[in-house]
Amino acid sequence: MGDVAVEAATTTDQLVFDSAELLATHVDLEPLIQDGIRCHGGFDTAGGYVSPRTLHRTPAIDAWQAQHLRVTGAPLVDIGLNTFGAHYPNVEQSKILLRAGVRDPFIATLTRIGTVEGFGSFLRYSTVPDIQRFFDDDISATAIGHLDKGLIEAHARDEAGHPEAAEAGHDTMWFIARDIAFEHPMTDDLTSEMLFRMGITPANGVAPDFAALRSNAIANRVLPTDIDFDLESLLNRMVRLLLIEISAFHTFTWAEGLLSDHDLVAGDGRAANMVSYIRSDETPHVRYLTTVLSEIRQHTIVGADGTKHGGADVIDALWAPAVAQSRGEGRSNLLDLTWAEIVRSLEGRSDADDLLAEFDAAGTTHRLIDGTWVDPTAGDVLDMESIVGGTVAP
Repeated sequence: MGDVAVEAATTTDQLVFDSAELLATHVDLEPLIQDGIRCHGGFDTAGGYVSPRTLHRTPAIDAWQAQHLRVTGAPLVDIGLNTFGAHYPNVEQSKILLRAGVRDPFIATLTRIGTVEGFGSFLRYSTVPDIQRFFDDDISATAIGHLDKGLIEAHARDEAGHPEAAEAGHDTMWFIARDIAFEHPMTDDLTSEMLFRMGITPANGVAPDFAALRSNAIANRVLPTDIDFDLESLLNRMVRLLLIEISAFHTFTWAEGLLSDHDLVAGDGRAANMVSYIRSDETPHVRYLTTVLSEIRQHTIVGADGTKHGGADVIDALWAPAVAQSRGEGRSNLLDLTWAEIVRSLEGRSDADDLLAEFDAAGTTHRLIDGTWVDPTAGDVLDMESIVGGTVAP
């Protein structure tokens, strides 16, 4: 049941919440169980899917946004989905390969997405304690003031699950969608090999050198040095996370379109339904990140020496390089990664050249012979001023 993803409508004038409230889930929901696994969220009496931890989180975001508009008169940051390149390959290109029996690129994509979602558990370590000390104004009744009071923890649990409650999150839900659609195609060894090949996990399980990463980040910081580096890291992470969350809606559209084809994948649409539930869960992430960044642009940040910095200057300084990376190197790397998986899956086939030609003709994003990309599906919106108060959102 539950092929429609919805959120229960609730309103509130309350502006201050504790963690228990922002982590609370609607009661009396029929649990979401797929492949024998209890996932988060559930279904109301009408059969509609209700996202986890939205009993108070959704009305809280509504209330903070209403307050922001009422008090500041400034529009919310609203980043258009057309700012980001469409999913590559598109649905028709994907179906061309599936009709030819080529499944590995899509199994790889779903495995990569689920694995990256699992990294969401690290979100809970990104909160700066006592964030109020960095702001000139009282932030207790804002979304900013609730980052370490449930908002980031709810996001982490959504992405990576909540083991204490025995509930799977998006990482496992993507794997379930993959396993339903492609009938459990992966072993642990194949998964490890694939993730290493795609650059998602390091060789021999060697952990990243976090101290070296931090030193490099400090050496290349963007904001004035009197602004606390951990605050800069948090804000930078939030800007980049918002860009990822927005662009993911292209992935949802692609996955739901492909996995709902009963002739090409298994599961009678259950895999596509699972993706729709994830899409519903991601909406509060976009909304709270948008709210926090919008609020900060209207507040004043205080440096260690007492220097005051306009919030808009701070966010906009982080915004430009994040967008450049997302639309530039990040997009190019993802296209290269996907192309390599497609080419690899066609190795040894006598019809590989013809199949690639048919595949390429069905798309608008193309790889040139020199390895560069023609990628016309992304818009030209780059600067913060042009997207504040925009009209296109996921």
